[in-house]
Amino acid sequence: MTDEMNSDQQPEGLDAATHTPELDRIAELEAQLDEARNQALRAAAEMQNVRRRAEQDVEKAHKFALERFAGDLLPVLDSLERGIELSNPNDPALRSMHEGMELTLKMFLDTLSRFSVAEVSPHGEPFNPELHQAMAMEENPACEPNTVLKVFQKGYTLSGRLLRPAMVVVSKAPSAPAPHIDEQA
Repeated sequence: MTDEMNSDQQPEGLDAATHTPELDRIAELEAQLDEARNQALRAAAEMQNVRRRAEQDVEKAHKFALERFAGDLLPVLDSLERGIELSNPNDPALRSMHEGMELTLKMFLDTLSRFSVAEVSPHGEPFNPELHQAMAMEENPACEPNTVLKVFQKGYTLSGRLLRPAMVVVSKAPSAPAPHIDEQA
């Protein structure tokens, strides 16, 4: 009986020895398969990222395609506003021209608004160097330091991106009075 067990065990031992190279080959192929799956997943993820970036680039191109054009229109807008400010609406000879300029300005602003061009007019707001350009500083005890006191020229943004900063005068803290020096001492 012991011989039968030994004879039964031997083929199994021999069988295990013969299967070892096959098992190694299977393990190697499984590792290659896992690597191929990982590469396929990475390639799919990379394609998705490329597609997303391309979509974002197209979206940005659409969003900011008007940037240069809108920037070139801003001086025209400034001139129209200045013309309205300087014309006298009470003069009967100029009244209809003044009203026409106001309607033109309103249509112009409505059109710019439809294309996401927004005005930056920060009078009374805290100075923001990302949106404002300080042209001068004035002492003003009635205001907090770094508050916009005057706006020389309005700024504009296109879809949140700055087209032109607002040109402003900013308040500064009152300077301390010069110490009194007694010259007779």
